[in-house]
Parts: sequence; C-alpha cells; structure tokens
Amino acid sequence: MLQNSGQCFHCLIGGFLPNHPPKNLTIATTGASGATFLRHLLLAVERDERVDTVNFIASDSALRVMAEELGLKGRSNLVGRILGSSIRNPSRSSGSRASRKVPTPKIKEQSNADIGANVASGSYPADAMIVMPCSVGTLARIANGVASHLIERAADVSLKEKRPLVLCVRETPLNKIHIRNMYRAADAGATVFPLIPAFYYGPASLDEMAREFAYRVLAHLGLPQTDAFRWKG
Repeated sequence: MLQNSGQCFHCLIGGFLPNHPPKNLTIATTGASGATFLRHLLLAVERDERVDTVNFIASDSALRVMAEELGLKGRSNLVGRILGSSIRNPSRSSGSRASRKVPTPKIKEQSNADIGANVASGSYPADAMIVMPCSVGTLARIANGVASHLIERAADVSLKEKRPLVLCVRETPLNKIHIRNMYRAADAGATVFPLIPAFYYGPASLDEMAREFAYRVLAHLGLPQTDAFRWKG
C-alpha cells in the first residue's frame, strides 16, 4: 500500500509527509564546539514561514561554549543574542525601517533543568528535534535512555513517538564507545548527522560553511531553503 501511495515509509513514521514539512521544532544545543552552526540554524528557522514554533534548549555546557565562541554570557535574552541581529518590532508598521532587539515570539527558550516542560511529553505535538552541536556525552545519554535533563528527555520522546531526531555529533577522533553509541542511537531511530561542513561549493567564510550545513539539516527534515547551494553536476 505504501508503494502504491508513493509516500516514503520513513516520512510516515517520522510524523510528517514530504509535502507537509514540520511546523513545530525542538532545537537543542550542548557542550560540543560549533556554536556558529547553531546560530545559522536558528536564523534559518526564524525566517522560515513554514515553521510556527521552535522550542530551544541549551545545556549548561553549551552556555560555556557559546561564551567562548560567540562571546555570550548568561541567559538574559539568550536567543536574541545568538541571532545577533535586530528583529523587527511587530507593533510597528510594515513600512517602517525602525527596529529594536526584541525576543522572537517563534523561538521559545526552555530550561534544560525543567523536566516537566512541554517537549518532555509525547502528547505535545513536536514534529522533529535537532541537537546541534551534539556532544558525545549527550549522544551517550540519548543512546542509552538516560533522560535526567530536558534535552535527553525530549530526544527520548522523539524516539518513542517515532519522530525525526537529528544528532549533529561533533567529536574527533572517535573511540569505540562513541561509535557504539552512534550505532545505538541510529538503531533506535535517530539520524546521526555529524557536524562536517562541505567544501565542494567553495565556501568563502566560516559563516557560509555553517549556513550551508544548517540548510542541509533542514532539507533532511523536509525544510529545504531556497538560497541553499545545489550541486548541478
């Protein structure tokens, strides 16, 4: 029946169809290096009109990495400072050029310590989850069902509800424990999407590399970006 319908079985069990991209995303970030990749992911989903809601979770280790790599400290207006740009004040007329830094209503920050947050329940209608970057410690906890914090619990919910879970693992070199945990996570239904940028399109900057990688992840979830590079052969 699935073959006759022309629909991908993976997309069906993942909770969305190819022509119905996910509207409600969970994005988490952990203590691995690569905060600039996270920034470009958040920028992309912020401006993507197909995405209605993003629940964003940062671990304590991620805050330390972001302090080093993005110059951010503390949690005050964390999302606005990660985006690093002025968000137009919706109360102003559309023709006004004036803007000020305001929290984006689409991206809602969740505390990693809040194990009772909305995304901790399978009844909450999250469509997909991305962990970028994903530390090997977070990978290990997800792969082995250790859900003592919200990031791991939300990932566990994604797996049990058969929703797409993308783990952008960042570590090198990999030892056998890391490789086994990647296998366990993939075997449970996650997509292991290592944080490895491409070079074949000749990126001119780190930002360009990070943006294209974020676009690849979103395309994998059914959210292709119109300005993404596409190989033409």
